[in-house]
Amino acid sequence: MDAMRPRYVTLLLILLFVSPALGAWLPWFASKRASVCNGHSELCSRPYGNTTFLAAHNSFAFSMNPLALARTQEVDVAAQLKLGVRMLQGQAHMMETFTFVTRLVYVPMEVMYCVYSLIFASNQGLFDGGTVEDYLKKVKTFLDANPNEVLTFIFTNPERLSLPDIWKPAFDNAGVTPFAYIPPSRPVRRNDWPTLGQLIDQGKRVIVFLDAGADGSAGGIVDFILPQFEMVWEDPFSPTDANFPCRVDRSTGPLSTDQHLNLINHNLNVNIIPIGDGVLISDRANAPTTNSVNSILAHANGCASFASGRAPNFVLLDYVNTSASTVSIAGLILLSPLYHFLSL
Repeated sequence: MDAMRPRYVTLLLILLFVSPALGAWLPWFASKRASVCNGHSELCSRPYGNTTFLAAHNSFAFSMNPLALARTQEVDVAAQLKLGVRMLQGQAHMMETFTFVTRLVYVPMEVMYCVYSLIFASNQGLFDGGTVEDYLKKVKTFLDANPNEVLTFIFTNPERLSLPDIWKPAFDNAGVTPFAYIPPSRPVRRNDWPTLGQLIDQGKRVIVFLDAGADGSAGGIVDFILPQFEMVWEDPFSPTDANFPCRVDRSTGPLSTDQHLNLINHNLNVNIIPIGDGVLISDRANAPTTNSVNSILAHANGCASFASGRAPNFVLLDYVNTSASTVSIAGLILLSPLYHFLSL
């Protein structure tokens, strides 16, 4: 028994010194847990896969000039984020530099250039949004200033540019890579995503999807760049019908559709030259109606049967600065994730 006393004395001394230290540290640990996530305490316990985010279509393509026909937004990325946008979409191409651009019409390249040399010879129908790296640096400024916000990128990679050689360096050089979430395995089922609070607490609050090449077919895999269509389905893009009829337009396995996240393309287009494939531009004139509560909810309801009755994860809009858009999405976010409440 006497031989055990030194151990008890040592343990007692440890407890005497460590307990006050623990008492000092515990509040610090507790304070590091996010209590407000994406502006709302209710969202901290909400899984990422069961949350609705306002999304900006071709977020880089902003202009107040109504003659800039390739524009899809009127305010820049910083202003979009201030308005509540939490998913940024963009189309990237390799030009002289790795650049965001958008085209006025989705037709074969040789036809497009033939048409645009006639109509818009000065820019051949391109909206130059600057380099991807510079764009990401602007988003990094927002991330640094807003530590309790979860963001998503969905980028297109039509030329299947190398992920390790082209895409990853843009994220690295912009300082965004440390924020990027790396799932333990892929694809991630809709029900298996962390909560927004967990993403924020881990400091991994940026989710990155790429539409092509993230499966390793474009020079290799980058662990934080996720294949979009293995995890996110979309309804038809470039819609021209204001009723937004819904169907699963793009999706791949192995997950079933109801285990994907889903995106609704709620950005209305108008065909200004209805000959052949035509020329589609974003419908600015009807944007206030398109971005209204009724229009968004009707579109979301139309897609509900393809998403196990749940609200869409991403509502992709043009002209997010129009008055009703942020109000509409705020309603979607704060209502119960059980879809039937959306009709109230």
